[in-house]
Amino acid sequence: MSTQKNPVVYGTEDLLVSLCNSVTRVLNVATQTQISYSGMVQRISKTCLKPDIGCFVLFDGGFSGLVIINFSGAAAMEIYESYMLNMGMSKSDLASSFTSDEVSNVMGELMNQVVGDFTGKVRRELQTHITQNQPKMLALNKEVLLSVDANLDQPEARRVTFYTGANHIFYLELAIDRTEFIKLYDFEPQDVPNPDELIAQAHGAGAAAPAPAAAQPLSETDELLKSLGM
Repeated sequence: MSTQKNPVVYGTEDLLVSLCNSVTRVLNVATQTQISYSGMVQRISKTCLKPDIGCFVLFDGGFSGLVIINFSGAAAMEIYESYMLNMGMSKSDLASSFTSDEVSNVMGELMNQVVGDFTGKVRRELQTHITQNQPKMLALNKEVLLSVDANLDQPEARRVTFYTGANHIFYLELAIDRTEFIKLYDFEPQDVPNPDELIAQAHGAGAAAPAPAAAQPLSETDELLKSLGM
């Protein structure tokens, strides 16, 4: 096999951009608002959970890492309310404080969708596999910093600033082992499976299946033998 003279290299910043795009894609669809992120990224020495709501997810497999999102109370409430209203809930039924368990549960579910979208892209585009744990949410109403140890051998950490539709701010932090993916040969990334098409194909296969043959009526002789138990 001949190798490329200038192989395509996929590094930390590429993984970070893919993750940021998963955040905006999932939250934009879930809340029907416009979430965006800064074009600048910070190199940081460690990742921390910070007030008002911190959420973290560990992943492992083809490479190991940690994702943290730190929401301000205003940003968390805006995303929570937009998501719940988009789901058909009434304003009067919503929690009134970011410290509510309901807000933490909703933000944890959205975080789970974000990382799930990211791991799917890793599988399709990088042809490797990573698994994630259940997102952990922590609502903090005091100035407490919690450091999360991801047991990385050669950690690289980055922080990106995000903006909600109402211009509230939250931060994403990514820590992964130093790694590079080098493209050995050209391949087409797998398409994202369309649930509607899969359901339609399943229904089509069911409709195309041959119907069972109709039972033939018994002759007089057969009926006599059946009545005799033969």
